[in-house]
Amino acid sequence: MKRAVITGITGQDGSYLAELLLSKGYEVHGIIRRASTFNTSRIDHIYQDPNHPGTKLFLHHGDLSSTEWILNLIYSLAPDELYHLAAQSHVKVSFDIPEYTGDVTGLGTMRLLEAIRRSGAKTRFYQASSSEMFGSAPPPQSETTEFQPRSPYAAAKVYAHWMTRIYREGYHLYAANGILFNHESPRRGETFVTRKITRGVAAILAGREDSLYLGNLDSRRDWGYAPEYVEAIWQILQQDSADDYVIGTGETHSVREFVEAAFVYAGLDWQKHVKISDRYLRPLEVDVLIADASKARVKLGWQSKIGFRDLVAIMVDADVEAAGLKPRGEGKAILEQKIGHWNRWQTSVTSMVQAVSGRASQH
Repeated sequence: MKRAVITGITGQDGSYLAELLLSKGYEVHGIIRRASTFNTSRIDHIYQDPNHPGTKLFLHHGDLSSTEWILNLIYSLAPDELYHLAAQSHVKVSFDIPEYTGDVTGLGTMRLLEAIRRSGAKTRFYQASSSEMFGSAPPPQSETTEFQPRSPYAAAKVYAHWMTRIYREGYHLYAANGILFNHESPRRGETFVTRKITRGVAAILAGREDSLYLGNLDSRRDWGYAPEYVEAIWQILQQDSADDYVIGTGETHSVREFVEAAFVYAGLDWQKHVKISDRYLRPLEVDVLIADASKARVKLGWQSKIGFRDLVAIMVDADVEAAGLKPRGEGKAILEQKIGHWNRWQTSVTSMVQAVSGRASQH
């Protein structure tokens, strides 16, 4: 049985990856931050009591700013695979707390790599790089495109990306980078713009809100569906040799297009509800990101199945259901038709709603 460690298991990607690995028979160890309240709603539906025989999911409290703790983790678990997804990942917030962002998002990666090197473990390491690293570089962006970061978050990710390559080439570690373009889902954090839009639509339909405040509507992003990207993450560590891969759809859409699509799907006029607030504008903007994922298509056989409007339908339906309303239902049908057995509406959406409502297993 393979043993995997996931940092950031309670995040969007970490929760989906845990589900995928468990479906493949892995023993999964997830790293979570100590908090005074439970922050595990994304994984409550797969939580297993560690006292029960046959348990394959274990949670550990940890701190990526502690070298000693990371060393102890690697020595004690000696994982076959380590998926490093944890980060301070909100771009706008990184301008407010640049030092913390650099420490956790940048140096945290180096600490993990150094621990693997010192331990002598044969761990395969995955680093979650980001399309934000490309910044102002002209699109489309591939593995060979020059990085031109435009935020503290992006700069920290560039450092982590290059440290992964340095440890791969200098110390011959199996260390790979996945440069993932924007990937969304019903589990996306509520402060990220796509989820903010779809939650706003649901709140307006439910009569709880009348206005939705957003920032720059002209930024263009390559948006895909997160569970598909998690499958690519797993595939990256199954290759004979470590390498770097861009993962994305190859299409770009503006925030304005996402707003329009979400409101139209819900039968609403976005111009009656959406307002612009300067508080959501960044000091520096990234105008256009488009993935050139041809390498992943050729070497991994990976290609996205969920299109832009499919994604919008899935997310709007999920937030409408979470608001206690009956969703239109196209999103659920798309998910059941196009995504593998491990990711269904029940696990991706309904179980999350139940967890947040306090009906899921408690621990």
